Amino acid sequence: MKKSTDLLQLHRVSKSFPATLRGGEPIHILESIDLAIAPSRAIAITGNSGSGKSTLLQIAAGLMSCNGGEVWFEDQLLGELDSDALSSLRSRRMGFIFQASLLLEDFTAIENVEIAAMIGGSTKAEARSKGRDILDLVGLSSRLSHRPDQLSGGEKQRVAIARALVNEPAILFADEPTGSLDEGNAAMVEELLFSLVKKKGVALLLVTHNLAFARRCDEIQRISDRTLEVIE
Repeated sequence: MKKSTDLLQLHRVSKSFPATLRGGEPIHILESIDLAIAPSRAIAITGNSGSGKSTLLQIAAGLMSCNGGEVWFEDQLLGELDSDALSSLRSRRMGFIFQASLLLEDFTAIENVEIAAMIGGSTKAEARSKGRDILDLVGLSSRLSHRPDQLSGGEKQRVAIARALVNEPAILFADEPTGSLDEGNAAMVEELLFSLVKKKGVALLLVTHNLAFARRCDEIQRISDRTLEVIE
């Protein structure tokens, strides 16, 4: 593909999984998906449970390969990168938030963020400084030394947001980031997420079943019958 001003491009991406029973037909999840995200732009992906939303996000982030098509990020074809190069790219240029916070249980809040910073290339001292700054930004300066089992669900997701943003990525991938939270914590995390995305100038690919949440993005696309279409 030619060089593009888009940050992320999916071109005719398809994904299927082998049949679970001998002689069965493969399970087709995505067919000929096109998607483009410009820098600092937020796009929400909606759809029914099992429609392929999370699969699409994982393919876009290079966490899963596709059976057909191409994924380009900053004019690099992800399918041509070896595992080390792909891991390096993700740690430096991408951030991830999932429904579960996936924090390291034996590490404190700041240590969870520091590890991400060091994987991204920071020294120990730099990681500590960055960790303090970003945790202060998400309102957790008084919880730096608390382990995940000492934090509420909303606080754990705020640590996850801090961890995702500590390396100042170009894009943030968020898969149902408020799906496991109660209404109050979900609203708080949602507000924080969009505030930081705007403040940091980060692109956002958000997977959610919550249409009100999705409407805070610049564009909403829906997966239905293995294809993707803009609905708002």
